[in-house]
This record gives sequence, structure tokens and C-alpha cells, in this order.
Amino acid sequence: MMDRRTFLKAGVVLPVALPGVPSLAALAAGAGAQSWRMFEVTTEVEVLKPAGATRLWLPLPLAADTDYQRHLGSTWTAHGGKAYTAVEKRYGAGIVGAEFPEAVNPPRLTLVSRVATRDRAVDLSRPAAAAREDAAVLGLNLEATELIPTDGIVRETARRITRGLRGDVEKARAIYEWVVENTFRDPKVRGCGWGDIRTMLETRYFGGKCGDLNTLFVGLARAAGVAARDVYGVRIARSARGFQSLGANTGVVTKAQHCRAEFYAAGHGWIPVDPADVRKVVLEEPPGKLVLTDRKVQRARAMLFGAWEMNWMAFNYAHDVGLPGAKGPKLPYFMYPNGETTEGRLDQLDPDTFKYTITARELTVAA
Repeated sequence: MMDRRTFLKAGVVLPVALPGVPSLAALAAGAGAQSWRMFEVTTEVEVLKPAGATRLWLPLPLAADTDYQRHLGSTWTAHGGKAYTAVEKRYGAGIVGAEFPEAVNPPRLTLVSRVATRDRAVDLSRPAAAAREDAAVLGLNLEATELIPTDGIVRETARRITRGLRGDVEKARAIYEWVVENTFRDPKVRGCGWGDIRTMLETRYFGGKCGDLNTLFVGLARAAGVAARDVYGVRIARSARGFQSLGANTGVVTKAQHCRAEFYAAGHGWIPVDPADVRKVVLEEPPGKLVLTDRKVQRARAMLFGAWEMNWMAFNYAHDVGLPGAKGPKLPYFMYPNGETTEGRLDQLDPDTFKYTITARELTVAA
């Protein structure tokens, strides 16, 4: 079970146990018109081919409450091993780690998290009473990362897209539309893609998945002077908006990881966007291979600039993540389970041989 003292030492405060989480009625008391939904997400990891000591790492849900998600508590068990928590210093990503001696075979780690979510939408026609973001946070989300440069061809492209535009919303809108118009979802890309946007622009190969296309939006926005960030998470329920391709359509969500994006504008706060999901609708929404002028695509395109359907759980905003105690390289982002044995880093994109399973179930009941 979760060791609260460990969390406090790490600088993260979360509920210590799941049974005493707030009721939906309590959550809804200050929620306004939008209702909260409660979900339980379970990750089960079992290393099939351990070699020597084994280390495992899993992402936790966002620690800080937002207007669209609240972490109601997590518990975990390292079967035969030692579990701990850590917080990635730069972005504050929460991590559950576990270490297993060679004698434990197979190493197994279970993580259960509960979250409450509600759909988010920003009315861009008028300023909102959004709290001002800390200048340091905005500065961080204007900086380059290893795979998100803001100079060279990225800056040149951003300037060309936003030429003559002044406001952050106007610049972000132009970049969003450019990404939707010029990219495509490439089903051959493993996982969600790693987001090497310089190579995308230099080769003019604009195919990818959410980790590529939404990161391209983020990089171009930063290069244009608009604070922006990726948000890494996993789909946990069907879409209630009529998009079969934009939901988790079974309770097994092992391969339902999804990266979203948002940008900051004074007077509105953080604004959700998801150009990659527009391209997912184009490729995958039945009957498939739709065109941009299709009504369903147009509806998704309009909705996903300023809104997210929260059938999805957010983990973190982190890039260039060094896992605690790891011998392998930093991760471009931390969205999948990760592990190491003495033979090296396990393939996080191959859950069948790693092995891990993620399941989700809705706990929502009438208030």
C-alpha cells in the first residue's frame, strides 16, 4: 500500500487510501454545470524474462488538481520487491518505482489509481476568470527540449505560419490549422511516436501519431512565443461525443496511451487542443479514410481547438525524463510503463513481452 511518508518526503500530497475518496456529490458541489466522473485504473506489470536485479517505473496521475482532473488516490504493491515514489524535478511528474532482487521471479508490480474527470472547454469569445500562471511555469513551457527545438527550421516555420498575427490565441489557431492541414496519422508508427519535430520539418514527412503531431504543435507554438505543453495520459472510456475512434472501447486500455496539448493565453489560462485527434478521426473514424470536408471531421476540428472530452486520464507534462536509479538513457516523455534488468531497458512499446496490462473501469454513480 502507499507509504504516505514517502510521498510527503517527495513533496507530493495525495490521499493515503482509496476507500475514503470524496463522493461524486461532494465533487459536484463546486463543479458548476459540468459533472464529474470517477474512474479506477489498474496497471499490472510482470517481467517475463528477469535477469539479475529488476527495476520498474510507472507514471502516476497528475498530482495537482485541475479544472478537469483530480487525483483521488493511488495504492501499489511490489510483490517480493521494494516500492518507492519519486517526483521528477523539472516538471513534477509523479513516479512509482520498484526494485526486485534476482531471487524474485517473476517481478510483479501493481498500481491502482482513482481519478475524477470532467470535460473541459474554454469559451474563447470572452475572457475568463482564470488564475494567472506562474512566470516560471510559462518560461519552462517556452523552452526547447531535446526533441522540441525552437530555433532553425522550427522557428522559421512558426514565423511563416504566424506572420502578421499578434495575439497568442490567433497564433495558436493558425498553428493548429496548419498541423491539421499538413500532417497525417501514420498507422505504421510504433506507440504514439517520439516527436522528433526537426526531422519532420527537414524531411517534410508529416506523418506520425499523437506524440509527433501534437508535439509539432507545441514546438511551433513555443517557437512563435506562445507557451505550450504536451500532456501525456491514457484513454479510459468510450467517447460520449459520437467518435468511435476517440475512445477506449473496451476495459483493457493497455495500448490506449494518448498525448494531448495545450497553450496559454492571458485572459483564458491554459487552452486545450488536439490536432492529432482530428487526424485520427480522418483515418480511423468509420467507415475510415475520411476527408477534411467530412462533417464528422469538421465537427472534431472545431471541437478540438479549445476543448477536451475527459474520457482520458492525464499523467504529466514531462520531457527528457531521467528515471530514478536507471542505467538506461532519459526518456523523451514518460507515458508508458518502463523497466530494466541487468540486460538493459525493456521495450515499453511491447506490452506483450514486457509484460504489462492496463485496465480501466468507471465508478460513477448517481449523486
